[in-house]
Amino acid sequence: MACFRDEMLGKLAFVGLLALAVAEKVSFENYQVFRVIPSSAEQLEVLKQLEEQNEGYSFWSGPSELFRAADVMVAPGQLSDFVGLMDELDMRYESYVSNVQRLIDEENPLTREAGFGWNRYHTLDEIYEWLDSMAAQYPDKVQVVVGGKSYQGRQIKGVKLSFGEGKPAVLVEGGIHAREWISPATVTYLLNELLTSQEPSVRELAEAHDWYMFPSFNPDGYVYTHTTNRLWRKTLSKSGLFCQGADANRNWGYKWMSGGASSNPCSETYAGRAPFSEIETRSMSEYIKGIERLFAYISFHSYSQLLLFPYGHTKEHLDNYDESYAMGLKAISALAERYGTKYSHGNIAEAIYVASGSSMDWAKATLNVPVSFTYELRDTGRHGFVLPADQIIPNGQEVVDSLVAMFKEAIRFGYPKPESD
Repeated sequence: MACFRDEMLGKLAFVGLLALAVAEKVSFENYQVFRVIPSSAEQLEVLKQLEEQNEGYSFWSGPSELFRAADVMVAPGQLSDFVGLMDELDMRYESYVSNVQRLIDEENPLTREAGFGWNRYHTLDEIYEWLDSMAAQYPDKVQVVVGGKSYQGRQIKGVKLSFGEGKPAVLVEGGIHAREWISPATVTYLLNELLTSQEPSVRELAEAHDWYMFPSFNPDGYVYTHTTNRLWRKTLSKSGLFCQGADANRNWGYKWMSGGASSNPCSETYAGRAPFSEIETRSMSEYIKGIERLFAYISFHSYSQLLLFPYGHTKEHLDNYDESYAMGLKAISALAERYGTKYSHGNIAEAIYVASGSSMDWAKATLNVPVSFTYELRDTGRHGFVLPADQIIPNGQEVVDSLVAMFKEAIRFGYPKPESD
């Protein structure tokens, strides 16, 4: 089996080099996504080797432990090798997406709605123009802020939403992984609801806090997903002779490279040369450290329908684990009420996999932010990162429901603490 595996990895490396020479928009015609379930240590190790190699295969949901499913996208030219490897290993697998390009083609409606809305996904320029328009329309409540900048010189633009200065602060992060389009869409939907909803519970949530909301922590990558490669994840810095970018959610300066991150510049989980080597994470961390009375950090990712809290480097129950578990339980219970969408919750390492160097863990540990959560939004794999635009609004509605419940439970635990504390 070792000979077969080595031969296949060599083929994958060659395919990857060829792909680098292709400048036009990447097509995923006849790429398939398979769900695989490792049941032995050997099977799990082979999957982890393939993930680290990261040539020819792309893991949408990485291998973590025995009997936990992983989702892997396979190029059509690698299909026979993949099937041969699965059969040789006697590993369970099933096709989850038969043609990734078809999902991409159907994801975003071609017809453009009048103005900015949530029936389609928007470009970075459209999102930034909308933020500017909100500040112009509500100058007493919305202020455009620039939290950082990108490798290619773009602003990391957001807004501060405030109904009275000096309130306890919440940071809302979107788009740190470029391909997860539902994340920036959720941030803009949440901003609109906090600003305009007449629902009493939403008004109470909005007006009790100062909100710092950033739809895209990784603007270069997000633009790249629109222009070149819909499934690009990382930043676009130079990270090797043939590779680009780092995983901006493995690059933060708490427990950097302590597990679940890669030192391979071509890997999708490449943690960068050092903590905060990426200008996006470095500049945003400096901005976040300057936010007064910050007590909550909410990050939106996709996919898996999980609500995660720190930490990712260990399964130990640290800090306010019990309180976080209780807040998370209230949140996912409320989220399920509207459409029956089921989430699971727990700390990162237990609920999904070991992953170090994340923004949320850094905020919790470094800035002592007690209410720290990451949403892995819809769905559970049938569309994965390519969630149809007609799910933006229902997804946003249930997220708002969950945040109302989460922050009510936070109050029960005394969060935010009085300023004198």
